Amino acid sequence: MKPKNKYINNAHISEHKFKEILMYFCADETASKTAFYTKVQRKTINRIFTLARDRIVKLTEEENEQVSGDIELDESYFGPKRIRGKRGRGVGHKTPVFGLLKRNGKVHVSIVKNCSKAQLMPIIKRKILEGSNIYTDGWKAYDGLILNGYKH
Repeated sequence: MKPKNKYINNAHISEHKFKEILMYFCADETASKTAFYTKVQRKTINRIFTLARDRIVKLTEEENEQVSGDIELDESYFGPKRIRGKRGRGVGHKTPVFGLLKRNGKVHVSIVKNCSKAQLMPIIKRKILEGSNIYTDGWKAYDGLILNGYKH
């Protein structure tokens, strides 16, 4: 079976070996040690490490992009099923997640401490340009979007 990643194909290594190299990259091992452990040439390891670093930089740049236009915001809780007697936000052990969607575009998702205005507004200000149209549900944390220069 041929791997679908062109970087793996050019190096003529298996997907399993590629994942092993990435594991060493994440563990912050040197290219020389990774080459020794994986029995792959150091030059190939250097190329894969450089590609991984370039991808991280690209993702970081995308993370800092601001969006404008029509954007939908919502918050949700993820975690175990309902505990007997408790429903909705009151259920413990759920992870609050905040998301924004640019219509016909990308999605940005953040894990937040809670879904309060104090937690959500900095994310909104960092990700969305003023003057954008924002569509939300009736959650009280979205009160004040108009005061911050958004059309709500």
